[in-house]
Amino acid sequence: MAIKHWPEHDRPREKLLKLGPKALSDSELLALFIGSGCNGLDAVQSARRLLEDNGPLRRLMDMDASKLRKLPALGPARACKLVAALELASRHLLSDLERGDSVCDPGSAGRYFKLRLRARPQEVFAALFMDTRNRTLAYEELFTGTIDTATVYPREVVRRALLHNAAAVIVSHNHPSGRAEPSPSDREITYHLFEALALVGVRLVDHVVVGDGPPVSMAERGWLKRDPFART
Repeated sequence: MAIKHWPEHDRPREKLLKLGPKALSDSELLALFIGSGCNGLDAVQSARRLLEDNGPLRRLMDMDASKLRKLPALGPARACKLVAALELASRHLLSDLERGDSVCDPGSAGRYFKLRLRARPQEVFAALFMDTRNRTLAYEELFTGTIDTATVYPREVVRRALLHNAAAVIVSHNHPSGRAEPSPSDREITYHLFEALALVGVRLVDHVVVGDGPPVSMAERGWLKRDPFART
């Protein structure tokens, strides 16, 4: 039965308008982009099949347009819509920090860097440069490595901080493996960054590690001002 013949309260579009998007399942939300099904399946069934074969949702949405376009029920137009929708959502969530709002807590920094870095297939080391009131001046991805490591040069981080006339910096990197727990080398480079930035009067506010779960804030763990090999 075509979706238009379903009871009104079961149709994804009507359900969203009445109850809001959180009331819809992953397959129902995906069906709104697909619009119509294929191979004898309606849009919801096609969306469910996509998730069964290529999911979960995060894995599907991490695909780029060139991969999405090859999947059944999508094609170039629908793949581009999905990628564009995800980018719009990311830009919306990032906009507060990018317009110069203050970064007041580890949670907001963690959300920012997770949106930026979580889906990256290699380790990326990035920095958020801020003024004396912790308002954002610039975001830069400084070093890109392999699937499990990225070489970080504190001297370059200091140089970029001075270029932006930054008073404070939050740095972050991702773990493509998915486990956000900082390694001993992560703690060591944090200590060296803290020392190097302090020499030019720039505060290292936090080092955030991004993985599949909640980001890990080294500031929250009290590791910024301590020797990385000190007992915790």
